[in-house]
Amino acid sequence: MGARGKKVREQDAWLVFEDESGQALRPPKARTWSRIGVSPQVRVSGKGSGRVSVAGMVCAKPGERTRLIYRMLVHHPGRRREKNGFREQDFADLLEAAHQQLGGKIVLVWDNSTQHKHTLMRELLAARQRWLTVFRLPAYAPDLNPAEGVWANLKNDLGNLAACTVDALADLTRTRLKKMQYRADLLDGFITETGLTLAPP
Repeated sequence: MGARGKKVREQDAWLVFEDESGQALRPPKARTWSRIGVSPQVRVSGKGSGRVSVAGMVCAKPGERTRLIYRMLVHHPGRRREKNGFREQDFADLLEAAHQQLGGKIVLVWDNSTQHKHTLMRELLAARQRWLTVFRLPAYAPDLNPAEGVWANLKNDLGNLAACTVDALADLTRTRLKKMQYRADLLDGFITETGLTLAPP
């Protein structure tokens, strides 16, 4: 992270960690309180192929409040025209939105997924090189990405809820993510978990 940090300071840029996650109607396993010897159970059908996909960015800059910027796609079962995942242009649009909201240059850090390396994606990134610098994480290194903390926190909440429809799942997801947007201390904690620290300006 040394060279990356130098690049951020030189450009007076935001350090932005991006990642994607998704959730179907079958909730993830989670922990909750209960009486000793009585494991609470919530019955769910898990039927249907609906899915909520989220692309999120944890954005940090010394002297600024840490931000969470995200976009969500909802894929209903049987609706073939709906996208069931993010495409290259969706990532480009998310970067444009982050650039507008943050009001400065961006040093983007993300993984080596196929979509991130696609020819079209490289072209879209190159067209934004005036304000965008990109670094890729090593393979199999989720522990270096603070956005993974966002997904872990989100799925811990969703594990104790049982949405009956994809739209209800989308509403729950949106509500949890919006709450996180107001918790800069929580987002800072996700950064700290990776072993990174933000030097003062």
